[in-house]
Amino acid sequence: MADYSATRDRVEQYFDRSATKVWERLTSDAPVSRIRQTVREGRDQMRAVMLSRLPADLRGARILDAGCGAGQMTAELAARGADVTAVDISPALVDIARARLPEALSHRVTFAAGDMTAADHGSFDYVMAMDSLIYYGPTDIAASLDRLGARTRQAVVFTVAPKTPFLMAFWTLGKVFPRADRSPTMVPHAFDTLHRATGGRLSQIERVSRGFYISQCLEYRP
Repeated sequence: MADYSATRDRVEQYFDRSATKVWERLTSDAPVSRIRQTVREGRDQMRAVMLSRLPADLRGARILDAGCGAGQMTAELAARGADVTAVDISPALVDIARARLPEALSHRVTFAAGDMTAADHGSFDYVMAMDSLIYYGPTDIAASLDRLGARTRQAVVFTVAPKTPFLMAFWTLGKVFPRADRSPTMVPHAFDTLHRATGGRLSQIERVSRGFYISQCLEYRP
C-alpha cells in the first residue's frame, strides 16, 4: 500500500500543480500540437471502446468513473442514464469536470476528489478507469482491482500501457531522470503478468494505437 500511496500522491501533485492547463486544453476543442492531437484522437477512440462494453441504456445503473479527469467519460455515462460517481485524485480536474458537465445531466452525477478506490464511494454496477491506473506496478493494480471489484456487481473496465518496444524505450529513458524532476511515468505491462497477478480474472478487449497514444483496454470480472 505504501508504493500505491506514494504514486497516488505524485500523480495528484503532477496534475494539480503542473499539468492542469495542459490537460484542460487537451480535453477541449482548442487547437493543439500534432503530437497532442494524436493523443486526443487516441483517447476519444479508447473511450468509445470502453463504453462499448456497457449497455446502451444505463438507466438504473450506478457507475464509478474512477479517475474522471476533465469529465468526458462522466458526461457520456450520464447521458445514457447512469447515476455516476465521478472521482479524481486532482481537485483541479474535478472542478473542470463539474464546470463542463451540461446542466441537464447534473442531477445524475456526484463529484468527489480523492482516492478512486476508497470504500466510502459505495458499490456499483460498473467501474470505468480510463488511463487512471497507468502509473502503477502490477501488484498495486491487482490490489486496486481487488478493492474496486469487491464493490462492483458486473465489471471493472480499465486501461493500461501495453508492453511494446516503443513504450518500453520511453519508460527506460524516463528512469534516467531524477524522480523529483519529472512527471509520473507510465508503467508498461504484459497482459500475462497482470492476468496472473489478478488471479486470472482479466480479459483483453482492444488495443488503441494512435500516434503517441498507445493503450490497452482490459476487463476485470470480480
